[in-house]
Amino acid sequence: MISVFLNGKKTNIPKTTLFSAFPQKEGTITILNGFQTSDNVFLNENDEIHIIEKGVLPPKDELEAMMAARHTPKIHNTLKKSKVAVAGLGGLGSNIAINLARIGVGKLLLIDFDIVEPSNLNRQSYYISHLGMYKTEALKKQLNDINPFIETETKNVKITEKNTTDIFKGYEIVCEAFDDPIAKAMLVNTILINLPETKIVAASGMAGFESSNKIKTERKMKNLYLCGDYSTSADFGIGLMAPRVSICAGHQANMVLRLLLGIENS
Repeated sequence: MISVFLNGKKTNIPKTTLFSAFPQKEGTITILNGFQTSDNVFLNENDEIHIIEKGVLPPKDELEAMMAARHTPKIHNTLKKSKVAVAGLGGLGSNIAINLARIGVGKLLLIDFDIVEPSNLNRQSYYISHLGMYKTEALKKQLNDINPFIETETKNVKITEKNTTDIFKGYEIVCEAFDDPIAKAMLVNTILINLPETKIVAASGMAGFESSNKIKTERKMKNLYLCGDYSTSADFGIGLMAPRVSICAGHQANMVLRLLLGIENS
């Protein structure tokens, strides 16, 4: 006999193959140790098997067990306890939030005061069905479809120097995702001064279609990280395009992940 974990629950079975122990049914997929498989391999002690019915939301404990199998339990548990705020839900912020939801950040604060417009659809994580909705509402709906077991708080408010400290107090990391350089500078400076324990992951220069390799992440000071190429801003003939914006958002989300795991070098 060997002990394995089926959908997160320990069970004892004879030493045998995967599909002899758990016959594969039509309309389901089988995940073995974090990877989908159709091979009838021999099972080993402490193997983790998840059998998922396509298109059906698994129970919370089963979903978490599947995510933990991908991330490793220690990483998953660390992310589950974390809190991250995203300031601005445009091309950067919406894509950052999607990434953070997928990795299982326990609580996300989403802040924006704008609605979804047709011009947003070229680079932001919204659909035609979201047109006219507040970005906070549209994004929260998407995140709920991706991972309904994380906590998502929204604020439809314009961030100012006066309200910044109250809004972000208690959050480990703030992602700056504004379009306006003046608003960027205000947010970064206010947090650095008033919330000295909070880390900021900001962005500058991701417009156009220059090489992806020019986008980078650097630690600018103790609690400030900057992603982008630092030079290419939107201008006549240089629009904000989905690929480069998404790459920069990926840089920001990955730096958040590293910081949550205690890795402070860029």
